[in-house]
Amino acid sequence: MTHGGLKMRFNGTTRVNEKGHLEIGGCDCVELAREFGTPLYVLDEECFRQNCREYRRFFMEKYGADVVYAGKTLLNMAVCRIVANEGLGLDVGSGGELYTALKAGFPAERIFFHGNNKSPEELAMAIENGVGRIMADNMHELELLNGLAGGNGKKVPVIIRVTPGIEAHTHEYIKTGQIDSKFGLVIENGQAMAGVKRALELDNIDFKGLHCHIGSQIFELDSYCHAAAVMLSFVRMVYEETGCTIGELDLGGGLGVYYVEGDRPPLIRDYADAVMGAVIENALKQGTPVPRVIVEPGRSISGPAGTTLYTVGAVKEIPGVRKYVTVDGGMGDNPRPALYQARYEACLANKAATPPQETVSIAGKYCESGDMLIWDIRLPSAAPGDILAVSCTGAYNYSMSMNYNRLPRPAMVLVNGGGAALINRRESFHDLVKNDIIPERLAAN
Repeated sequence: MTHGGLKMRFNGTTRVNEKGHLEIGGCDCVELAREFGTPLYVLDEECFRQNCREYRRFFMEKYGADVVYAGKTLLNMAVCRIVANEGLGLDVGSGGELYTALKAGFPAERIFFHGNNKSPEELAMAIENGVGRIMADNMHELELLNGLAGGNGKKVPVIIRVTPGIEAHTHEYIKTGQIDSKFGLVIENGQAMAGVKRALELDNIDFKGLHCHIGSQIFELDSYCHAAAVMLSFVRMVYEETGCTIGELDLGGGLGVYYVEGDRPPLIRDYADAVMGAVIENALKQGTPVPRVIVEPGRSISGPAGTTLYTVGAVKEIPGVRKYVTVDGGMGDNPRPALYQARYEACLANKAATPPQETVSIAGKYCESGDMLIWDIRLPSAAPGDILAVSCTGAYNYSMSMNYNRLPRPAMVLVNGGGAALINRRESFHDLVKNDIIPERLAAN
């Protein structure tokens, strides 16, 4: 959706209200900025829940598959509660994410624990709390898990991550399915088969199935179909060499979302039909039972539900070159443009009904030339004090935020039905120094 000549897609409940201001979840963004300060992450609860329900409808209800939300995209205790309410599982990738989920009361049996270098302490936490699946990434982890499980008198449910050799069409840093990857055991060179055989030998490992993930921000459904074909071929190989029938097949996530004009992400229902159709077709082709399919969407649930609000500060024009509009955040709350050359759309929340009048570039306040949020965007004339709203920032913004230049991380609010609830407090300067220690020999100086 566009409005007033602005080329910005409005997701979820986003609209322009009677004041000409941007509104999300029934809350005026100008008022949100005034009450909670900026930068401010705004999460549209209705949009987030609706995306969960689309996955539940088209994967779980239609095909009997499992949907596991990828917490790495956006995770705090409130998000854990929403995901649990919506009946999805939860994918965690560290002890910190696991701890967050457990503190929020997320059902441990619906947690899938990922990671390519889990520590003994992290694995022990997972075992002791009875997580639903541990995704074993390598041979070292299998042996470590077996020993830890034996020490706890438990048999641990494990899915082995394999590398299918799929080159997904996405940014180099977020490809994960190619052979040269830090993740998983490679099918082509025999490592994956060796991992499966070892898992079947170990007394304290309950081998449940296979996992792969080919990348993130993917638009081409053929990539998923290809991955399904490769994985079902491997399922057949496993049966022929070991007699083991694979019961669960986790095909990861990575479905892309709309960020800027020209992006054409598939619909969730088309994604479901393509993936499940490919699994069923290839299972029949290979003469194997259809495994229970698991998918792990993250960005396509959280991304469109998020918006970040900033306050405009300095405006600097270099005649004949460029006009810079500087905001009070930047790469510390959204490192994706610096990391991946990610692109975003935006509008001035307090001038959302005003047609664009100039081309500007949005600069952050961090001490890096690469701290640019958006290059060359059409906006109404911007002035200090205006509120800039950047859309589709729900995924990998808060979760990748940092304290570079010792700037505090922003707050986050959950909006719905005209009400706003704080779900992450803004960090203070005190928070920045609370873990600092001055050694005694320096304290005396």
